[in-house]
Amino acid sequence: MSNKCVIWARVSSREQREGYSIDAQLRITRERAQREGWEVVREFAVAESAKRGAARVTFNQMVRWVIANAKRKNIDFILAHKLDRICRNMKDAVRMQEIEDKHGIRLAFVDNQFGTGAAGALSFNIMAAVAQYYSDNLRQEVLKGIEERVRQGWTPGLAAYGYMNVPTDKERPIHPHPEKCKAVRRIFELYATGTMTYDKVAEVLNREGFVYRPSVPRFSRTAISYILNNPYYTGLVRLRDEMYVGKHEPIIDKDTFDKCQALLKRKNRRSNKVNHYLASGMFVCAHCGYSITSERIRRKNKNGKVREYVYYRCGNVYPDADHPKLRWRQDDLEEAILTDLRSIRIEDDEQRQWFRDSIIAAFQDDTQLRVQRAKSLKRRVSDLEKMQQRLLDAYLAGGLDQKTFTTKTSQFKDQIAEAKMNIQTSKAAPLTGFERVLEVFDLAQEAAKRWETADHAARRELLDTVLLNRSLSATSLVTTKRKPFDLLAEGLVLKKSRGDRI
Repeated sequence: MSNKCVIWARVSSREQREGYSIDAQLRITRERAQREGWEVVREFAVAESAKRGAARVTFNQMVRWVIANAKRKNIDFILAHKLDRICRNMKDAVRMQEIEDKHGIRLAFVDNQFGTGAAGALSFNIMAAVAQYYSDNLRQEVLKGIEERVRQGWTPGLAAYGYMNVPTDKERPIHPHPEKCKAVRRIFELYATGTMTYDKVAEVLNREGFVYRPSVPRFSRTAISYILNNPYYTGLVRLRDEMYVGKHEPIIDKDTFDKCQALLKRKNRRSNKVNHYLASGMFVCAHCGYSITSERIRRKNKNGKVREYVYYRCGNVYPDADHPKLRWRQDDLEEAILTDLRSIRIEDDEQRQWFRDSIIAAFQDDTQLRVQRAKSLKRRVSDLEKMQQRLLDAYLAGGLDQKTFTTKTSQFKDQIAEAKMNIQTSKAAPLTGFERVLEVFDLAQEAAKRWETADHAARRELLDTVLLNRSLSATSLVTTKRKPFDLLAEGLVLKKSRGDRI
């Protein structure tokens, strides 16, 4: 009795633009099934981005159908071109593993071969974790693109209050709002007198008929503070601590803005610029979810010298009665972060070397398989070219008519082009994956050391790279690490065997 399989095929929009069709992927997987003698009971195909949206609906539909029909259809395999076609992240990999464990349906691939036992499981988990890691890194690449646009003066996202987006104007897509910009000017005008508090400014605006939003007519203290502290209204765009000249029209002159800033600093002595690099959204409160803010405290020692300390605390100004007091000195928080980063390092030299050797060995096996496949494809190209030459000789000798010759020649050309394309894929793919896995592993082993020698900006970047979520309780630092750093933090735990993996 032959084995039965379900075929899954997916190509992204970018791959379609580059000429890689869904039909070609389906043909390759069908050929694998035919070689193995497997019966294809159903095919699922999606030709669009699998990041979010409709493509995920198709993937979920496939998973539900396979689970529902596992016993009735006697399904043995889910067949895909390669791992990243079906597992874009660790969540997908876990779902596939659950299907294998509960229903005995294994994954099979045309290109990727993971072997059996613990070594195969290790190779599979590493590749799935790296796919998740680089999927997360896409977000960083998007942020880099936004940063570059800011440097050029463009406004990221929606316009600030007092402005409006005008998509039809490509040269200047942000215009002053005809009514709201008047409210912004009035706020700066009132506060610049030096006699107004936030509440008094809000009261005057309400009395004069200015509306913040239809759903919230009255200006809040937070809204007024945001407007008064935002240099965007002077024609600047802020990126972290840097200012860039924006392409939008300023609605507040620099003298008025500077006057208001001087008044704000005089009324809030803690607003002096201090590099509190672990604030500004880097951590949240584990109890209420508010962002962690910072403050600078000056204390006089017994010898009369004044020392400054930076503390981090919960930004919730109206905490519940059971909310604990959360207050961390910067030195203590830095030490807790260092301890957390050390948790992803394999301290034992032998274990660390074993893990690295396992990565190299997993990719060497894959590389050898690809080299063998490339040799086979080269022989296939040579055979096809010889057949094409014999076809031409037969035509010139009068043994073939024009129509047959043209049809056969076109078929040979397509088969030769496809074989050559597969040769190039076999050569390029292993090196890229190998370098990515080692890059992640080396970063994990050096993260703590890099933290100790990095400046504040580099430390923030390191935390964003390694840690997905960061929160502080009254007594401890709680983190969730990105894939695959969490695997190293939890320790490498492999099952003795998950069964044969194709």
